Amino acid sequence: MRRIWLLMLGAFTLGLDAYVMAGLLPVVADDLGTTVSLAGQMVTVFTLAYAVSAPLVAGLLAGVRPRVLIIAALAVFTLGNAATALAPGLAVLLLARAVAGAGAGVYSALSTAAAAALAGPERRGRALALIMGGMSSGTVLGVPLGVLLADHTSWRSTMWLVTGLGAAALVGLAGGLPEVPSAPPVPVRARLGALADRAVLPVVGVSFLGAVSSLGLYTYLAPVLAAAGGVGEGDVAPYLWAWGIGGVLGSVLAGPLVDRWGRLYALVAGLMAALVVAELALPVLGAAAFPALVLWGAVGWALQVPQQHRLLALSAERGTVALALNNSALYLGSAVGSGAAGLALSAGLGADALPWVAAGVAALGLALHGVAARARRTGPHRHGSDGSRCQDAPGVSTLGTYEHS
Repeated sequence: MRRIWLLMLGAFTLGLDAYVMAGLLPVVADDLGTTVSLAGQMVTVFTLAYAVSAPLVAGLLAGVRPRVLIIAALAVFTLGNAATALAPGLAVLLLARAVAGAGAGVYSALSTAAAAALAGPERRGRALALIMGGMSSGTVLGVPLGVLLADHTSWRSTMWLVTGLGAAALVGLAGGLPEVPSAPPVPVRARLGALADRAVLPVVGVSFLGAVSSLGLYTYLAPVLAAAGGVGEGDVAPYLWAWGIGGVLGSVLAGPLVDRWGRLYALVAGLMAALVVAELALPVLGAAAFPALVLWGAVGWALQVPQQHRLLALSAERGTVALALNNSALYLGSAVGSGAAGLALSAGLGADALPWVAAGVAALGLALHGVAARARRTGPHRHGSDGSRCQDAPGVSTLGTYEHS
């Protein structure tokens, strides 16, 4: 598991880098002599590069040794952050964020698959939870520390912190990561087929809608709490910590639950339903919304553990590509959710209405999951009638086991 902890350090750095920039937009804009809206495009550039690079590289370079790709991706990510810290103007900054996003997307997809392979079938859920726990911890612990560091020094110091963490993970993985089993090369038709695969598309769709609902709403938590409970801007920190602590607990505890229970369809349904309840409770509880925030953070981050487990249970030909598509869906969902919420607020929608809209999106994801589960039950079964795991069959990846219904 020591090797997986090294992968987790890289994931922690990704989680920090992905979310800390949103808190640094005003100081970055002031330093570079631009507007906050233009500086905010560095978040969009990072997100799009992340989303595009993950499935592209996972498909085109599937025959390359995963260890080489993981180390190279983390090196690209680290160099991109160093270039961000040195950027003299907006154009260079945007280019640097694109480089960092591309490295992050590839590392995220391949490190998740590597952790699952290194852990073995019986501990796969724990391994996936560690990677997700690294990303959530980077958000919960790293983002407040990064913003605090920027307040006392500069935003460039925060980016050097991210660069240093990436370099530490890079050195550790270069010296301690063993060879990881390579996935077979994926033909172009198979890569494109993953987009329309009836087994892949619903899983990725649920991940996308979950991210739109959860991460999109999180971006505007401060105005939501102000409108619903009169919570001032200076008093939001405890609520952010409540959400983050729930996220760490959810992502870590989801792994053992997946390994022991294994009923992934039922688990995803329960998590999506809990997300709906938590978001509906926000405007009702107002300033007393701490329990709802802990629940929201927990289920939002825990959701990806069974989702990734399901995708890794697909055929070897598409499993890695499907995992990359899922990671892309998360970042695209976050961008779409925050962008749509910002447009809604600009159009005059009250901030207290955002949780209701977010809950509706989560309910749509739950409905999509239910439809997919029903279609699966009425289609060919890939598990025993007693609900037990099937043994690997021809065409089934030995890195995965089929989920329970």
